[in-house]
Formats: sequence, structure tokens, C-alpha cells
Amino acid sequence: MSEFRVLGRHHRKIDAMDRMTGVERYTDDLTLPRMLHCKILRAPIAHGRILGIDTSAALAIPGVEAVITGADLPTPYGIIPWTPDEHALCFDKVRYVGDAVAAVAAVDEETANAAVAAIEVRYEKLPVLDDPHAALADHATLIHERRKPDGSLVTNNISKRVELSFGDLDAAFADAELVVEADYRFHGTTHTPIEPHCALAHADARGILTIWSATQVPHYLHRELAKVLGLPRNRIRVIQPALGGAFGGKSEPFDLEFCAALLSLRTGRPVKCLYTREEVFLAHRGRHPFDMHYRTAFDRDGTIRGVDARTVLDGGAYSSFGLVTTYYSGQLLCSPYRFGAYRFDSRRAYTNKPACGPKRGHGSVQPRFAIEVQLDKAAVALGIDPIELRRRNALTVGERTINEFAIGSYGFLDCLAEVERASGWTERRGKLPRGRGLGVAGSTYISGTNYCIYPTDLPQSGVQICLDRSGRVRVFSGTSDIGQGSSTMLAAVAAEELGVALEDVRVLAADTDLTPVDLGAYSSRITLMAGHACQRAAKDLAFKVRSAVATAWDCDRSDVVLAEGQAMRLSAPETAMPIAEAFVLAEVEFGTLGATGSYQTPREGVHGDYRGATIGASPAYSFTAHVAEVEVDEETGEVQVLQIWAAHDCGRALSPTLVKAQIEGSVYMGAAEAVMEHHHTMPSGLRADGKRRDPGPGVAGLLANSSLLDYRIPTALDTPDITAIIVEHPDPNGPYGAKEAGEGPLHPAIPAIANAIFDAVGVRIDALPITPEKVLAALRARTEAR
Repeated sequence: MSEFRVLGRHHRKIDAMDRMTGVERYTDDLTLPRMLHCKILRAPIAHGRILGIDTSAALAIPGVEAVITGADLPTPYGIIPWTPDEHALCFDKVRYVGDAVAAVAAVDEETANAAVAAIEVRYEKLPVLDDPHAALADHATLIHERRKPDGSLVTNNISKRVELSFGDLDAAFADAELVVEADYRFHGTTHTPIEPHCALAHADARGILTIWSATQVPHYLHRELAKVLGLPRNRIRVIQPALGGAFGGKSEPFDLEFCAALLSLRTGRPVKCLYTREEVFLAHRGRHPFDMHYRTAFDRDGTIRGVDARTVLDGGAYSSFGLVTTYYSGQLLCSPYRFGAYRFDSRRAYTNKPACGPKRGHGSVQPRFAIEVQLDKAAVALGIDPIELRRRNALTVGERTINEFAIGSYGFLDCLAEVERASGWTERRGKLPRGRGLGVAGSTYISGTNYCIYPTDLPQSGVQICLDRSGRVRVFSGTSDIGQGSSTMLAAVAAEELGVALEDVRVLAADTDLTPVDLGAYSSRITLMAGHACQRAAKDLAFKVRSAVATAWDCDRSDVVLAEGQAMRLSAPETAMPIAEAFVLAEVEFGTLGATGSYQTPREGVHGDYRGATIGASPAYSFTAHVAEVEVDEETGEVQVLQIWAAHDCGRALSPTLVKAQIEGSVYMGAAEAVMEHHHTMPSGLRADGKRRDPGPGVAGLLANSSLLDYRIPTALDTPDITAIIVEHPDPNGPYGAKEAGEGPLHPAIPAIANAIFDAVGVRIDALPITPEKVLAALRARTEAR
């Protein structure tokens, strides 16, 4: 990127030192005079009707200012406008252990906790459906009573079903040289951000309700608050302070924001609600458990003739992003490989467990595990190198996937070549000592969704830039920096176009009163969308500044360049002035210097015209390849992930330091999900056939590992060495050619580890997580089979 002066350089995050020195203020660091504390009463059972709630004892406690129940917040909501099936507080029934039933506001947390304990709720227990197959069985108890558009009752627990087919699948399998068929199980995992969810609400004397929230979607929170509270949007302000991690776990509204808001309106005092760590686990919205049955047909040369996928998703108690997840479970599988024919049938079930939603790589991590292991099995059966088999099935630039998504830039082949070289694949695979192995996998991911969550012709992202006489640049954006460095990216774009130093750019983000709308930090959309908006606004201002300087120098505007904190004349480099003086000249000529830029996705040529074709369509796709090296102890079954080489095509790396950090963070999370993480509840004892099984000790539906002690994630000692490799194939739809780097690099880590285990000890683990027990069982089964 030699043509750039700021972009492409190694930047430190613009807020790094504030975070490092503890100056940064997170939501829970905020306090207001006369502030009350909110605590939420949560259901102790997984499924039951609410027969009555008695709050009188709680209200009698000194220091308790207000108590609210579901009757106070009757309007349903949901991040997807077609599936509003949640209430801030339950008023008819509870659907999982931890469902919110009532909330209190008190002078301190101790009093609030005492008041919660004093509330009496009477329940009628209902059958607990904790298995998606049991929930989908005929005559299963309905978790949600819903009606079809014609008014008739929905008689099943299907949250969403998607059936799509492309090409002649029957012919593909009839003529195949090899058919690989297997069942795969992806367990549930959650986000474990360092910072718990927190919200602070203040209804001021002017009637303006301000919410400070640890959210990654201020815009959607703003919309839903207005809907549920029945307030005009212009009377609500949402501010996102610094955020301590999210990974998708804060990408929709939660009960605490509604409860804090209503309690503040009721009491006339500020109200803060902070989740405990257990509540963070209960809020969940993490990775869906998937049961996947895959059939894949191959020619003798390894060409993929057809893929047939049947998937059951365990959605938990509410819809969340489930409509999209169900589509993503099939739609995002069709790249980076060419399929001769393809069919997928995905059913998402309601169950009596915490609701699942978007976690890094939303909806496509689970099927990527299945298809990449399928490819590895085929490579072994056909005697083809696994990397070579992937090369033979690679797409080409400008090609459309079988489900009609348009591929712009395509760096997957270079990603494969990079990890092949870096890992010593050719020299080492199959030649390592017993118990050591290498595995490969590839993937693709979206750079934002082409269509946003609700139908609109409005821009998906807007940026406003103001220039100061001092030479400072102020960038106003609705974007949410959740640790990925989006504010640094915006600062770098503005600095590049306006010729100022990075430290002279101030970014004000995520305040609905002060910034233009951006839809939030999800689906790896910010670099592409807000980056475009920022570039356009900055170019507009740069045009004015260069014009004013050209007038002063009596030269053509094209002879003026803004760089290195100066305005300079190309034809006479000795002619220059400080950028602050150039800004003053422009302000004299044009008045106060401000400009806006916005971005809306392309609406033509990016997807097909079938029902559901827009879901999964993106302006640009990233590509990734991983090679993992593992060591397996055949006596204990323990798997140690030694190293992962990850090559990622991000289009252009606008800030290579941040891109590599995103690759490393994604690989870490993928490796954790492969061998450690597991979000699960105590069993109910009900099977899909209606018969009983021993549910074991504990309460049915109770989350079994709701602390960071019980939910295992890797420490620094458990984390493999990670080699992050940036591959640049600029995309015409990205700003400066940039694509996403925040989620795509996660996908291949899991199947690469699974494939490496096979290379190490010759057994397949098709059900995650890969535990020592599963490895030992597979080794015993292989021995018995021999």
C-alpha cells in the first residue's frame, strides 16, 4: 500500500493508552447523583405458567423505591422485526431457568437483592423440553403459543425452517465416484466477555430518557426502547461507553435496559442494572448447538458433485437472530468451493434453555466444521492431498456461487499457498512422530449484510466530519468499537484523506443524540460500510481545503496535496504550509468546515431472486485458510493444539496491526471451541420418542456451568502459537479494497484441529467439543474394530 501515507501502516489503537492506564470509563464506572440499583428476579424453573406475583413484601423493605413486573412492560420485542417473541419481564409463562420475572430499584445492591428474594411467584410447572428433537416431536408441549397470519394456532415448536435446493442433486449422487456421509454435532458455546452487561438509565427533568449501555447495537436498542416504552424516539438517547468485549453477545436489547429505563421513569431517579457473571451466562445468545447430517458426492479427481445437508438447530427459548441463523446455516456454506448441486434443510427448534443468537462467525461456524471434515475424509479416501482437493474445487474471481452470491475479489488460493508454505505442509504432513499431526481447513465470511435487519432504503452507515482551525479533525459516527478497533480505522481513513497525523483525529462514536446512524457492530460490517462513509466525507472536505490552498497559491487544485501535517505543492515541493493554516484558508472561503458521508449496499447483481436470496448476500467476502498442528496423548486422550497458521484475505489491510490482532483473536476463540468450551444445561430426562431417561441430579434446564470457573476457556498456557498471515486481494466494493477481518478467521480453526487429530492418531471426532473421553472412546473403538 505504498500509495498511502497513513493507511497500511502499523497503528496503535487510538484509545489504547486510556484502556491500558485505567482512564477509560465503562458503563459500570458511571455514577449519577441519587442513583438507584436494579436487580432482576429470575425464574427457578425452565418451563411454567405464572399464576401470580406478590410484590408487597419487597415494597415494604426500607430503601426499595419501585418494583415492576411483566404487566408493566406488555409490548413484545425482538431484534428481528418478524419475530418479536420476548418480553422484558415475563407475564404469562417462563421458558428457561433464568427468565426475567420482576425487577426492583433500591438504594443499594444489597437492598435490591433482599427485595428480589422477598417477591413471591406461584408457578404451574410444564414439561421441560431441553432437546431440540424432543421439542420438534409431534404433540410436544408448545413453548410459544403463536398464530399464523390466518389466525390459526401454530402447533409445533419450529422457530424457523429453511429448505433450499440448487441444481440436480439426485443426478449428482447417482453418478458420484465417492459419497461421504456422516453425522456431526456442534455443541453450544457462549461469548465470555470480560465486561458484564450493564445499563444506566436517567429520565431527566426535560423528559429525555438517556441510556448508557454496554451494547454493540445502540441504534437497534434505541428503536426497541421506543417501541416497548411507548416513547417517541426523539425523547430517547442511547450512549455506548467503552466496551469490554462483546463478540455478538451484546448485539440485541436485553431485559436490564428496559427495566432500568422504566424504573428511572417511575422513580424520577437514575437507575443502574449490572449483570452478575451468572446472569451473563443466562443472557447467553451464543453459538447454537447443531445436529448435522451431511452427504457429499465426489468425482474420482475430488470434484464436489453435490452436497446434501440436513440440520437441526437448538435455538433456546426465544428467536433472537434465529431466523437469520437458520438461513446462514446453509446459505454461507457455498463458498469458497464450487458445488455441482446443493440442498439444505434447516430447522430451528424452540427449547427450554437460554436463547441462542449470534456469536463470532454467526450461523456459519457449525456447518463449516462439518463440510471441512467431509472434504478431509474424501481426500483420504481418494488419495488426494487435502490442500490439493481444496484447490481443485476453488471458485474464481467474478464467479457466482451455486446459490447465486456474486464473488468479487478472491484470495483463497493464496491463503492456501501461504499456510502450506508456512507450516511446512508438504514436507511434514504424514511424516511427524506418532501422536503429532497436521490438518487443514478453509472458509469464507461476509463483510456486512447486503440488507439490514429491518427493511429500509436509508443508508446503513453515516459519518460526519468537522475540521477545526487548530488542525484537528473530529469524526462523528454511530459505530460501536467493541475492541476491534473501528474508531482507529475511521481515524486512519480521515487522516489519510486530510493529511493530518492520526493523533490529531478525534472520533466520537455511538451516541444517538450526537452521531449519524450506524447499525452496529455485527456481521463484520463496519470497515466496509462506515469506512466508505468516512472516506466520502473526508474526500469532500479535502476537496475544499485543496481548492482554498490552490487559490492562495494561484495554482491548480490538482497540484495541491495534503500529507504529513502539511499542504504541499507537487510541482514545487518547497512550497508548503501547516495543515492548520490550510484549514483556516478553507474556512474563510467556504465557512464552517463540515461534511457528511453515507453508505448503502449495492442492490443489483449481488444475489439471486429466489425467496431468501438476500440473506447471506454481502458486498464482499473474505477468505481464510488454516493449518493446525496438534499432539495427542493416546494414553489419556488429551489433545494439545501446538500451533495454528492462519492466512486471511482481508482485501486490503487498512491497519495491519489491528488485522493481525483480529486474526489471532479469532483463532484463539476457534481453538477454544474445538477442545474446551461447552455451554450446557442439566438434562430434563425427556427423549425425542417421549420416553424418560435418567435426568441425573439437579434442576432440569439449570445451566450447569454458569461461572468462569466451570466454563473452560484457554489461559495463556493453553493457547497455541498463532501465526497470522495477511493476504491482500483488494475488493472493488470495499473502501480502498478492504474487506472484513473480525469473524472470518475463526471458522477454519475448529475443523483444522479435528483433521489434524486424524492425521495424528487416525481417528475422527465428529462431535464437539473434542474431549479426552471422546478421543479415548474413538481409539478403543478403532482397536475393537481391528
